[in-house]
Amino acid sequence: MSLDPQHGPGVQRYVDASRKLIAEREAALARMRRMKFDTIAVHGLYSMEEALVQNQGAIIEPLYLATSQAYRDADELEAALAYLVPTWCYTRIANPTTYYLEWMMALLEGYRTGSDTSCLVTASGMSAIMSAVDPFLVKQKDGPEQMNFVSSIQLYGGTFQHFAVRKMKERGVECRWVLHPEDIEEWKSKIDGETRFVYMEAPSNPHQSFCDVKALADLAHSWEVPVIFDATCATPALMRPIAHGVDIVVHSLTKSITSGGLAIGGALISRKPIVTKIKNDDPRFKESFAEYVKFWPYRDNGPSPSPFNALFALNDLRTLRSKMDLVSRNCQKVAEFLQTHPRVYQVDYLGLPSYHLHPIAKKYMKLVDSGDGPGNEVNRYGHLMSFRVEGPPANARKAFDSFKIIYRATDLGRIKSVATIPAISTHSQQGEEARRMADIPPQLIRLCVGGEDPDDIIADIDQALNKI
Repeated sequence: MSLDPQHGPGVQRYVDASRKLIAEREAALARMRRMKFDTIAVHGLYSMEEALVQNQGAIIEPLYLATSQAYRDADELEAALAYLVPTWCYTRIANPTTYYLEWMMALLEGYRTGSDTSCLVTASGMSAIMSAVDPFLVKQKDGPEQMNFVSSIQLYGGTFQHFAVRKMKERGVECRWVLHPEDIEEWKSKIDGETRFVYMEAPSNPHQSFCDVKALADLAHSWEVPVIFDATCATPALMRPIAHGVDIVVHSLTKSITSGGLAIGGALISRKPIVTKIKNDDPRFKESFAEYVKFWPYRDNGPSPSPFNALFALNDLRTLRSKMDLVSRNCQKVAEFLQTHPRVYQVDYLGLPSYHLHPIAKKYMKLVDSGDGPGNEVNRYGHLMSFRVEGPPANARKAFDSFKIIYRATDLGRIKSVATIPAISTHSQQGEEARRMADIPPQLIRLCVGGEDPDDIIADIDQALNKI
């Protein structure tokens, strides 16, 4: 859409010519929506025709490293910069390689949800979160001076810092913390007419917080408030929150999706349309939120990913379903072992029937396109878990220091198993009181189980715990 409606006939010529390209892309999207999840993950919108006609037969999406796009003449330049024709213009704004990733993520997150979706890819998971929440925290011309948002307190440490420091302390926007997100009544007690959005992370990092996704969406929508949902640890292979009414999903692509550990990235996927009472002059704000962010705030703020990172993410996405099945089964076995270990007093994993949030997670976390024979999708609960070591914090540190093949790092979602102690790493900046509220004691070890044989991971944990 152009801000200036006055364009010459030369510009209109490019607009008319672009309609064919747009129609072809819409037809490709419709065709891929009829495919199964794995087929979408392997092919995305990169077609054989495009490979043969435009890219010398390359069967993998090309890597475009150019910083900018050239135009045929002034008319095409004008049409492109007014967003009247498809364009990428400049890699801070967009990039052809990044487009392939955005189309694929939109298709996977929207898979069999009943909703159309749009996607924006960013340089990191945190930039995806910033891009998702900031447009709702603007002063409305005729709105109240005060505003708030409601969030689970059980979050990744960087998200907590962003909300507690960047939003509350620096900008004076109130964040109302929900301590028990599985309790819909607590959410009800926090939301009011000045709430701009609600925010949930599930399964949460480091332990396994969860909520009734549909009930939360229904509640928020009764206030005309959107739900923003961090589904990083689930990925679209295990849960697609948009199917249950969520408006915007964010991912750290760095984690489970790009499990090879070679790239950082984030993604924002929105349903069409989102629920919101926020007024905005651009109709895309409500009708296609991710596109709105890409055209305006993203363009101006510049959190663009490297095309290299987009290509790494694309390649890791191709086997997402089978990979999440594997690491989930591995994590289940490790959690069951730890549950019986005498030096462990608590295991937090949604896949354990004894875990208090298992029933609600079982309702939502299912391996896409799986079957148990009668046709029910198989439950899988992801690769992230935590366990708490008996005794003082020094015991957890000693066990942690004794791992032989489990890497000690703040990373997660790798194909290699990785562990950390959140109280002294990812969540250290929260402070003791906030960690207490989020239930992150210093005895807690976060473990992300990878693709190794689970018996070898179990042996490594056992020998480490026996050093205490």
